[in-house]
Amino acid sequence: MLLVSTIKSSREIDAVFRSAQRSAQPSVIVLASRTPDGRGPEGRVAFVAGKKTGNAVRRNRSKRVLREAVRRTGGPWGGYDIVVIARANTHSATPEGLDHELRRALARLGVAGEPA
Repeated sequence: MLLVSTIKSSREIDAVFRSAQRSAQPSVIVLASRTPDGRGPEGRVAFVAGKKTGNAVRRNRSKRVLREAVRRTGGPWGGYDIVVIARANTHSATPEGLDHELRRALARLGVAGEPA
């Protein structure tokens, strides 16, 4: 199983929000920011599900679904800090559809190659 290195502190997530490029898809929003030079080439990912996503059960399911989608699409991506934000319908999206949307968002941001 591929371990995904995560962004843990809210200060670091806020820094990505301030400096990131954004790409919105129907089930997911992706923010990508180049990693600071001093931190090395390893990429990190944060998963966010706000109150608009639903109750705690739905938010946690959305984050689990997003975590698995990042694993399936080859994340984390070197040289980038990525924040993946769940939308209201993320918890019910099909795995294939979510993978496609994530690949498309990352391709638009120049993080990963063209979507399959």
